[in-house]
Amino acid sequence: MALKIGLVGVGGIGKLHLKCYKEDPLAEVVAVADAVIEKAEEVAKEYGIKAYRSVQEMLDAHPDIDIVDVSTGGHENGSWHYEPVMAALERKKHVIVEKPLSNDLQEAREMVAKADEVGVYFACNLNHYFTPPAEEAKRLIESGELGELRYCLMKMGFSGGEPLYGGPAKDPRFKDYPYFHAKAFLAHPFSVMRYLCGDVMEIQAFFGRPAFRQAAGENLFSQTSIHMRFVNGCTGYLLSHRGDTPSGLGGWWSVEVGGTKGTLCIENCIEKLTVWTPERVGLGEEPPKRVVDTGVKDFNQTFPRRLHAFLEDVTNQVPLEKLRGSARDALATLEYTFAAIESHEQGGALVRPAPLPLPRGSIA
Repeated sequence: MALKIGLVGVGGIGKLHLKCYKEDPLAEVVAVADAVIEKAEEVAKEYGIKAYRSVQEMLDAHPDIDIVDVSTGGHENGSWHYEPVMAALERKKHVIVEKPLSNDLQEAREMVAKADEVGVYFACNLNHYFTPPAEEAKRLIESGELGELRYCLMKMGFSGGEPLYGGPAKDPRFKDYPYFHAKAFLAHPFSVMRYLCGDVMEIQAFFGRPAFRQAAGENLFSQTSIHMRFVNGCTGYLLSHRGDTPSGLGGWWSVEVGGTKGTLCIENCIEKLTVWTPERVGLGEEPPKRVVDTGVKDFNQTFPRRLHAFLEDVTNQVPLEKLRGSARDALATLEYTFAAIESHEQGGALVRPAPLPLPRGSIA
């Protein structure tokens, strides 16, 4: 039986989620809510469903809703998540929320704690590793085929550069928020690195912005350079930027993981996986490799894959700790983000992210 969905926030991402649900046999969207009721009514008319101003109104009218999808945004892309998420959790509804979990670390911790308290599924749209290349990379790592993990390098940034710069952002949701890029952007690369290499133990970071942004009076830290050590002893490096340079090798998104028995690299998120195996080669020569090209270049194909995985997990009633892309996973990325901000503000000091809460492991 299809799960009944109520969606909050009918902006661009919300509409994309609705399209995914419409094409998924595990989902039935019954209502949408948005503070701008005219937007909700327009979307509701298109889908033949009901529109409301708030999640509370929506749940009052549809108490049989199984899942609330929170696709709102807000300052730093996360300040409008807390209220609708908490309202849905109070009603003991399963929730999936857009990333970042919040732009406020304490709010994020409270949401995760509330979901644990009431015993429901609480997930986040960490869609970047719900791909065939990432799933195969995870299999290789867990099977031991890569050996002991030694490093993880990730680069993620919109292709751009000074000639393409359009000036400081005017949108009040992120204008004059120096850490907007870090809070809104780093959830994805951190989630991928953690998915492949495990929890992060220590972080050192340096943030910056190019001269053309400084000359325009922009205070956004558009580039982050982050060094980390994982609990398993693997070291990592993450470089992210917001259109400061053209894309180079690997495209706008690439992650490379090196182990003692093999190295892998994913390019453009969903597009290609390359695996290299050990063999003595001369300088400048490449060891043997295996390339898996999915033929998929549309990044938006990650959305239906991720949302379907959540629908599957709820339908199959997996244990809470087995939920894929959980809010606890998203909280980890936020702990790392705030640790990186703290490190930057302390001139590159080494910072240990706060420990994650232990999962409850049951369903109420």
